[in-house]
Amino acid sequence: MTIPQSFIQELLARVDVVDIVGRYVPLKKGGANFMGLCPFHGEKSPSFSVSPAKQFYHCFGCGKNGNAISFLMEHAGMGFVEAVQDLAQQVGLQVPDDDISPQEKERAAAARQKQATLTDVLEKAANAYRRHLRESQRAIGYFKGRGVSGTVAKRYGLGYAPEGWRSLASVFPQYDDPLLEESGLVIVNDEDGGKRYDRFRDRVMFPIRNVKGECIGFGGRVLGDDKPKYLNSPETPVFHKGRELYGLFEARTAIREHGYALVTEGYMDVVALAQLGFPNAVATLGTACTPEHVQKLLRFTESVVFSFDGDAAGRRAARKALDGALSHATDTRSIKFLFLPAEHDPDSYVREHGTDAFARCIAEAVPLSRFLVESASDGCDLATAEGRAHMASNARPLWTALPDGVLKRQVLSDLADLTQLKAQDLADLWGQATSREAPRSSHSGYSGHPGAGSAPARQAPAAYDHEPPSWDAPPDAGTWPPQGEPAGGYPGSYGNGSGYGNNRPAFRKGGDWKSNWKKKDKDSPWPPQPRLPRTPTASRADHAARLLLSHMAFLEELTHDDHTTLCAQPAPHGPLFSWLEAQFHEHGPLAWAVLRESLREHECEALAVKVMTGSHAQTEGAMQELRLELRDLLNRMQIEDIEAQQKLLMLQAADDPTALERYRALEQKRRVLLGVAAKAA
Repeated sequence: MTIPQSFIQELLARVDVVDIVGRYVPLKKGGANFMGLCPFHGEKSPSFSVSPAKQFYHCFGCGKNGNAISFLMEHAGMGFVEAVQDLAQQVGLQVPDDDISPQEKERAAAARQKQATLTDVLEKAANAYRRHLRESQRAIGYFKGRGVSGTVAKRYGLGYAPEGWRSLASVFPQYDDPLLEESGLVIVNDEDGGKRYDRFRDRVMFPIRNVKGECIGFGGRVLGDDKPKYLNSPETPVFHKGRELYGLFEARTAIREHGYALVTEGYMDVVALAQLGFPNAVATLGTACTPEHVQKLLRFTESVVFSFDGDAAGRRAARKALDGALSHATDTRSIKFLFLPAEHDPDSYVREHGTDAFARCIAEAVPLSRFLVESASDGCDLATAEGRAHMASNARPLWTALPDGVLKRQVLSDLADLTQLKAQDLADLWGQATSREAPRSSHSGYSGHPGAGSAPARQAPAAYDHEPPSWDAPPDAGTWPPQGEPAGGYPGSYGNGSGYGNNRPAFRKGGDWKSNWKKKDKDSPWPPQPRLPRTPTASRADHAARLLLSHMAFLEELTHDDHTTLCAQPAPHGPLFSWLEAQFHEHGPLAWAVLRESLREHECEALAVKVMTGSHAQTEGAMQELRLELRDLLNRMQIEDIEAQQKLLMLQAADDPTALERYRALEQKRRVLLGVAAKAA
């Protein structure tokens, strides 16, 4: 069985190596990482580090390192396929098979080429719509009436599709090109002899971009009261409503700066909120919020706030968003629900009550745990036994969908209080119900505690005979029309200790070191520590690569000169930085474990593995200190580049009168960089 590399990357992006390792090794928080006794060699003091940021583990004693898959293979004795299947089962993924024929691979390559062609066609249409907006006072008047400035219109690439059945014929001379139909720009009426006409007519246009900034579709709104008010592009090879979010490309930097993403219900909500000081807003595309939407947002932030109208329709939309968010509600994430008065949407609320009032609403939004309980209790009379039983029945699938962790245990306690049962009794009842519903299997796991209802775990060995321990200013008006182009846990089912057959306590963050390690026999023999080879001195480019591979989000903070300097480095460093930047634009910040899998058989794989291997590769620390360290490296690399250019200019000075002038300009820049470097030092 061959598993596609893309699936391995997705799997590693979903699992948490701290939770996986913690089921076998007692871990304790130590700075940015978790530390424990290495399971691969004997030691008396902890040197085994697990990094949540990199999704990687490393032992400073024996040098063992890897990701969640390699840990299960090396420590639990699983084969590669078994380890992947075990992890996939825990996160609800189906393992695919990559045993496909060369013909099928060729078809896949052709499909990728088709996607690139479609985005080119859609971008050409977006440029035309922007030109039409500058020529339509009626469309400009609509946006100005909604308070949208030219600056914001330019940022979001707003446009206008003029009246007329075939206005795109002036943009695409071959109006019968099948790509126009495939991209959703043109409709073909088969009942009228294959007559073709524009899908969007007399509508203001909102281009929809993926995280790389490519145009993949459009939303169009009528200027009057015609129906339908909003019209979206159809599903195409590049556009899937259930996966994309309007405004995410434009909002990605603001989301990181504000610390949360604000999810709204419409295009105009996003644009208006950006105008009013909330540029971190995105919107679903006329469909319910899906787990894919939430997963995509969580690449950029650990905090998501859903904003809905307070009417019945808003409550229904919020309920669907709850279903989509439950599987991602881990202990370290914040997911909230904001309900506005029925007469308001976010735009109107901010205009009437001000930005401070709306910010307070966001801060006071309902946490996911409370909304889950409210949703389960809706329509139930909790004063009666029947009503409480009904509530418990409603709550079971919601609670089961939560990832194992402290949050799941606390929600269970809240639900148990409402049912007037003990938490253990409620969990036992739900576990029994799950056992009756699930097909009997020899691989079903232990279900006598609140973890029941989660993905089934592997059967515990007979040696396990103890109960798992408990878990203790808006932009200026700009110009109209806009000119130019837009800027681009909870214990597992068996809770075994450090490997099968040894009764170490289960994973417990913040556990007691003394009880775990100091009770060991001081005279017990320990194998000698192997001497690790000395690491050669790393270059500045090596160090910069290590920092960016460890903390990919730093790429967002780099200047144009920084990117130019990095990408201009001699191979293999320059190609590695170019590849890393492309990955960031496509996927957002990724952990090193995911990047490592993406680099398989890539020309830069050897360099990346070299700089990320060994004790020197541990870059965790205060984020601000690491940022300053990277800033100093980049300044010194730019200084080196300038000095190399200056040497060439001195050689050219005799024949080129402008060489000295360019030399002086570079010298001024060099002095500024030297001053910054000296200040940092």
